[in-house]
Amino acid sequence: FSFVGYVTQEIPVDNQTSLNVTLDPDILGIDEVVLIGYGTAKKGDATGSVIAVDSKDFNQGNITTPQELLMGKAAGVVITAPSGQPGAKSTIRIRGGSSLRANNDPLIVIDGFPIDNTDMDGTSNPLATLNPNDIEKFTVLKDASATAIYGLRASNGVILITTKRGSKGKFTASYNGSVSLGVPIKYLKVYNGDEFRALIQDRVDNHGLTPEALTKLGNANTDWQKEIYQNAFSHDHNVALSGAVNVVPYRVSIGYTDQNGILKNSSMNRTTLDLSLNPAFLDGDLKFDFNVKGAYTNNDFSNEDAIGSALEFDPSQPVKNGNTRYGGYTAWVEASEEDQLNGIPNNIATHNPVARLKYRDNKSDVQRYIGNLQVDYKLPFLRQLKATLRGGYDYYNSRGHDYTDPLASWSYREIEQNKKNYAHTRRNGLFDFYLNYNEYFAAVHQLDLTAGYSYQSFYREGYDANQPWEKTDGEYKNANLKAYKNENFLISFFGRANYSLMERYLLTATLRYDGSSRFAKENRWGLFPAFALAWKISNENFLQGVGFLSNLKLRLGYGVTGQQDISDNYYPYIPAYTISQPGAYYQFGDNFYPTQRPDAYDANIQWETTTTINAGLDVGFWDNRLMGSFDVYQRTTDDLLNEIPIAAGTNFSNFLTTNVGSLENKGFEMELIGRAISTTDMSLRIAVNYTYNQNEITKLTLVDDPSYTGYDDGDIAGGVGNKIQINSVGHPANTFFMFKQVYGSDGKPIEGLYVDKTGQGGNVAGNNLNKYYLQNPAPDHLIGISASYTYKQFDFSFSGRANLDNYVYNNNASSKALYQMAYNQSGFTRNILTDVEKTGFMTAQYWSDFYLENASFFRMDNINLGYSFDRFLTDRISGRVGITVQNAFVITKYSGLDPEVEEGIDDTIFPRPRTFMLGLNLNF
Repeated sequence: FSFVGYVTQEIPVDNQTSLNVTLDPDILGIDEVVLIGYGTAKKGDATGSVIAVDSKDFNQGNITTPQELLMGKAAGVVITAPSGQPGAKSTIRIRGGSSLRANNDPLIVIDGFPIDNTDMDGTSNPLATLNPNDIEKFTVLKDASATAIYGLRASNGVILITTKRGSKGKFTASYNGSVSLGVPIKYLKVYNGDEFRALIQDRVDNHGLTPEALTKLGNANTDWQKEIYQNAFSHDHNVALSGAVNVVPYRVSIGYTDQNGILKNSSMNRTTLDLSLNPAFLDGDLKFDFNVKGAYTNNDFSNEDAIGSALEFDPSQPVKNGNTRYGGYTAWVEASEEDQLNGIPNNIATHNPVARLKYRDNKSDVQRYIGNLQVDYKLPFLRQLKATLRGGYDYYNSRGHDYTDPLASWSYREIEQNKKNYAHTRRNGLFDFYLNYNEYFAAVHQLDLTAGYSYQSFYREGYDANQPWEKTDGEYKNANLKAYKNENFLISFFGRANYSLMERYLLTATLRYDGSSRFAKENRWGLFPAFALAWKISNENFLQGVGFLSNLKLRLGYGVTGQQDISDNYYPYIPAYTISQPGAYYQFGDNFYPTQRPDAYDANIQWETTTTINAGLDVGFWDNRLMGSFDVYQRTTDDLLNEIPIAAGTNFSNFLTTNVGSLENKGFEMELIGRAISTTDMSLRIAVNYTYNQNEITKLTLVDDPSYTGYDDGDIAGGVGNKIQINSVGHPANTFFMFKQVYGSDGKPIEGLYVDKTGQGGNVAGNNLNKYYLQNPAPDHLIGISASYTYKQFDFSFSGRANLDNYVYNNNASSKALYQMAYNQSGFTRNILTDVEKTGFMTAQYWSDFYLENASFFRMDNINLGYSFDRFLTDRISGRVGITVQNAFVITKYSGLDPEVEEGIDDTIFPRPRTFMLGLNLNF
C-alpha cells in the first residue's frame, strides 16, 4: 500500500477478507513546503540554510514556553534556560552572537507578524504568553541569503512560528492535559549544624579566631537549602475545537497553565485563547487568514536572594527564635544591642533565607493580545499574480508591585525604598502589502518574483515608582516616579527573485531597503542584499542510474543583514535627559525635586552590518530514509554598536555607544535524520545534529591601536566592580581574563600566588599584565540527539543535548568558600561551602583560574513513554496516555549546581527541577 507523501507498507493478506490500513506520513520522503519569509518554497528548492521542526518532533514534558519545544532540535541553534523560575526566558543564539553590546536575540515572527520581544518589568519572558499547544511548526532561517528579506532586524537569524489552523471537514475536538511534579536535583555542599560548630571550634583552637565567635553559635541543625526549596506540583490543560461552518474553517483553543517553581513562592498562572478563521471564496482565489491570540498571566516572583542566603546563613540557628520584631524569624542584630533577639538589625549580616521568601511580595499581571489578518487574492486577469495584504496589532501590558514587608530585618532602615509599583505597555502595529508572480516557461524555466512594502510602529510607555504616594492638589503624586514614553518606526521595501532552470539550477536574489527612525536622517536608510545559488546534482542525467542516491544538492549563499536594537536607548543620535536615580534630589525650601541627567549621544550612529557567506550540501539516500545537511559559514559583523570610554568633557558621559569594531563567527553544522525501521507494527527514527562555532573579535578601535587591550566585562559577586572577562582583539567575546594559579606539592592552590607572566616580580596580582587570556563561556561543540520508537500502540522517545568545551566561573565557590567568612567581627557567623577544604583559602582570590571549570555536559532533556488507544468509552474517542521525565539527568564534571549557565558566571542561579509528568490526550 502506498500514497504520495506516506510510508509504503507491505501487509500479508493470508486468509483475511478485508484490511484496515493506516499509512504513516513520510516526512523524510516528501518535498515539504517551508516558510522563507513573505512566501514559501519547497524544501528541495530552498537555496538558503533553512530548518523546519514540526509539532511531532517537539520536546515533551512540563513545557510552558515556545523556546523549550525547540531546544536541541536544530543545528546551530543554542537555547539556554538560565533559570528555573516558572515561565523563565530562554536565551536563543543562532550561530553565536553577532554583537557585543546590542541585542543578540533572533527576530521572532508569529504567523508572518514580526513581534517586539523586548523584556519589561513583570515578565521574565515575553514569549511565555504564547501557549506551546497552539504551535504547529518552527522554521529557522540561519544564513543571510535566507534572512536578508527581514533586513536590519535579521543579523541574529529569524525564527518563524506557525500556529495551528482549522481545516475543512468534520468537527473535531481534543483535550491535552498533564499533571507534573518538579523536584530539586542537587544542593550545594555546605556545613550542617554540627559540622559548623566543629569548624568554628577548630578555628578558635588552632587558627587564632576570637573565642567570641563561639558565643554566636546556636544549638539547631537547620538545612537552609531544604527550607527554601519544595516539591512543586503543576498542571496544564488545553481544549481545542476545529471544523468548518459553511466555507469558514475555524479552530479555537483555550488553555490554562498553573506552574509552580521549586523555590517557594514562585509560580505562573496563565490563561490563553487562540482563534483562527481561514475562509476562501471565488473558487479559492480570495483567501482570508485571521487569527487572534490572547493571554492573561499572573506571575509570582520569589526573592532569589534567598538562594545565596541559604548557603551562608548559620546552620546552627533555628528558622525562628521567638523575637517579636521580625515576625519571629531569626535575624542578626548589632553586636552592641543588649536585646539580641529584638535589637537593631545588622545590615551587613546574612539575612534569614526563609524570611526573605516570606516577606517579599513581588507579583505581576500581564496581558498580551496579538491580532493578525492576511488577505490573499489571485488576480483573475493574470493567474500567475497574487496580491497579499497583512495587518497586525500586538498589545502587551504588565502591571505589578514589588513590596518588602516592614517586618523584614533588611528593610528596617529602608521601608519606603522597598515598595515599588510599575506599569508598562507595548503596542506594535504592522501593515504589509506585497505581490507575488509565479510562472513556468517552456517547461524548463520557473520564475517566482516577490515585491512589497512594510510599515511597522513600536510604542512604549510606562512608569516605575517607589512608595509612598502623596496626595497633592487632589492628585496622587510621587517624587520617585520614573515615567517614560517613546515611539519608533520601521519602513521597508523588499523584493525577491527565485529562478529555476530544468529543476536543477536555482538562483535567489533578495533586496531589502529599510528606514529606521532610531537613527538620524542621513543614516536612517540601509540596503541589504543577498544572493544564493543551488545545484540539484541528483537531477542530472549522469546520476539517474545511482539508485541509492535520492537527493544531492549544493548550496552557496551570500548576504548582508543589519541590527538596530541598542538596549533601551531608542534615540541614541539625539541629546536627551533621563530621570536620575531615586534619592537624587535638589531641595528648594521645604520641597525636594528629582533631578534629570543628560545622556551621552552620537549623532552619527547607525546600524551594525553583518555579512554572511554560507556553503551547504543536502543529501538523501535510499528514498530519503537517510537525509543530511552540511553547512560551513563565516559571519562578520562590522560597525559594532559598542560602548567605549571617551575623554572627560567631550560628551555628557565618560562612555559612549557608537559604531566601532568587528566580530567574526565561523562554523560548521551537520544534521542527520534516519528512518531505521518502518514496518506495519514498528518504526524507529533517529535524528542527530552537530554544531561547531568559534567567534573572534577582530577590531575594537577606529584606528589600529596595539596598546588598547580591550574592555573588562563579566561582573561577579564579591567586592565592588570586579570583572573577570574581557573583550579584546584576537580573542573570543567574553574571554575569561584571569591569573594562573600556582599549586603546592600537595596539589592544593597556594593562596595569593600566581604565575608571574611578565617576569617583573613583585606583587603579581597587582599587575594586570600578568593576567592570561583563557577560555570563554560559549561551547565549541554542540550535539543534539533524539530518537522515537513505536511498536503497535506503544511509543518511546528521548531527546538530549551535549555542550562541549564551555567554561564556567564558579562564583559561588570563589565568594562563599573562604574561612574568613565564617565569623565577622561585627558579631555574626556565616556558613561556607565545603569547597574551602580543597583550597584552604582564608581570603577571596576572585581572579584565580582555579575557579574556572570545564563545564562540558550531556543533558537528557526528556524521556517519554506512551500508549495510544483507538477507543475510550465509545468508538468516537481515541487518545494517548504518557509519562515523561524532563531534565532526567546531567553528566558533567562541573562542581556547581548546573553546568548550563548563561554568560559563564555561576552565582546562585534559580535551579531547574527534574520533572515527572503524566499526560493525557483525548480526541473526539
